[in-house]
Amino acid sequence: MTAYQAGIAEFEKAGATVIGVSTDNLPSLGHWAREVLKLSFPLASDFARREVARAYGVLNETSGIANRATFVIGPDGRILHVEEGSSAIDPEGALAVCRRTKRQ
Repeated sequence: MTAYQAGIAEFEKAGATVIGVSTDNLPSLGHWAREVLKLSFPLASDFARREVARAYGVLNETSGIANRATFVIGPDGRILHVEEGSSAIDPEGALAVCRRTKRQ
């Protein structure tokens, strides 16, 4: 999340909106977003039903925790790009897709 926060201006220039989704509960998410990471973009909690993580295919059903992933979703709602695992914390791939999408 810190790398996305550091690059937030570049995402905004590309016309993109950054939103984080986590299977953590809302109080924990709020604490991390505001006090630890100092994020300017919203974090949404998928704690209660884990529907978002399940729908995007990143929920580990055994642990109930989502695998780390970044999705770039186009203006039409289609998924344009996916980064999974440790590469998901590097915003460069997502940013490149956002820049290309803006030019179209």
